[in-house]
Amino acid sequence: MDQRVNPIRRQRCAIYTRKSSEEGLEQEFNSLHAQREACEAYIASQRSEGWVLVRDQYDDGGISGGTLERPGLKQLLADIEDGLIDVVVVYKIDRLSRSLMDFSKLVEVFDRNGVTFVSVTQSFNTTTSMGRLTLNILLSFAQFEREVTAERIRDKVRASRMKGMWMGGYVPLGYDVKDRKLVVNEDEAATVRGIFERFVEVGSATVLARELRRKGLRNKQGTLVDKGYLYRLLVNRVYRGEAVHKGKAYPGEHQAIIDEQLWDQVHAILRQNPRKRANNTRAQAPALLKGLIFTATGAAMTPSSTKKGARRYRYYVSMDVIKNREPSDEGIPRRLPADLVEAAVVTELRRVMRAPSITAQVIAHLAREGHAFAEADVISALQTFDDVWTQLFPAEQTRIVQLLVRRVTVTSEGLVIDVRTDGVSGVMRDMMAPRKKVAAE
Repeated sequence: MDQRVNPIRRQRCAIYTRKSSEEGLEQEFNSLHAQREACEAYIASQRSEGWVLVRDQYDDGGISGGTLERPGLKQLLADIEDGLIDVVVVYKIDRLSRSLMDFSKLVEVFDRNGVTFVSVTQSFNTTTSMGRLTLNILLSFAQFEREVTAERIRDKVRASRMKGMWMGGYVPLGYDVKDRKLVVNEDEAATVRGIFERFVEVGSATVLARELRRKGLRNKQGTLVDKGYLYRLLVNRVYRGEAVHKGKAYPGEHQAIIDEQLWDQVHAILRQNPRKRANNTRAQAPALLKGLIFTATGAAMTPSSTKKGARRYRYYVSMDVIKNREPSDEGIPRRLPADLVEAAVVTELRRVMRAPSITAQVIAHLAREGHAFAEADVISALQTFDDVWTQLFPAEQTRIVQLLVRRVTVTSEGLVIDVRTDGVSGVMRDMMAPRKKVAAE
């Protein structure tokens, strides 16, 4: 009687290797090679069972097992879904994942596609309930080891910070790092002290940020500073010579840049209500049209303000009202909201700056004065006036308006704005001068 032998089913095996750090990967024979060699030997020992190694390699060097976002693993899962793999072989199960939740997702993919998972140093079979129990126990210990390691690192960082040691991260403006310690950069430290002192003077991070951006101040990363960066700088206790961990400050190994008195002055301002600080800043800012705005009857309009609750409202009020004089024309407004009038004047100035006729006049005027500015630079300066205006300090905005506006007349029909076109050349000369200096350098 003939006895028929059932043919051995071919099992396509894929090897997956992983290493958390990049240390040693540049070596000719590294950890990934060692894992692959052990797995290849195991597959070769199962050749009688029909195991064959697929050509594709699935390796992830320098990537943590705490995430599934790994190129090699993603390619492995894609090939499994395409039905190209029957067995996944790893050196240890934690090479595939250190997270119990992530591993359960992988097991679902394996089961859905009839794939067996094998660890060459931990013998079990995921197709049986006992194998699954063993797997979960081993994986739980792997996750426990990972969490304990993380706790040890956190404890080490905390202990180091309590000793005032620098533990890395972004380097604050005013310091450099040498031998893993913060050392004062004298030039930057002077800038930081200047920022603190200037904040005490202006009392507004918004105003100060505009001023610093206009001056071109950049942070360590080369980006222009903004209000958010400024706030972080002003509350950074590193400048007091302290090391901070989880909200608690400890004496640092590094030298302080800001003394206690200046620090307290700044933080006394920061503790104030932001709206109150903004109102104080606006109250201190000069009126944009002071001395320039009149009614059609010739009465000057003077800046005035009233306060309702925490909010301050600004106006331009006719001297007829202040001195209780009877107006000669009842149709002329005698009190106007300052924001509304100033916005209308600035809008008109911006329109004038963009007018082609003004551009030609400015170029000709600068040439007559003997200024060697290129026409393209003059045109560019005029076109960027809007952006420059928003970055100016209020006092500088007032100075420019005084140069550009001869008179603002309030009539019964609206505003009549008399612009000094000859003053545009002076403003452009001031804007162009820094460019000329930079070009010369």
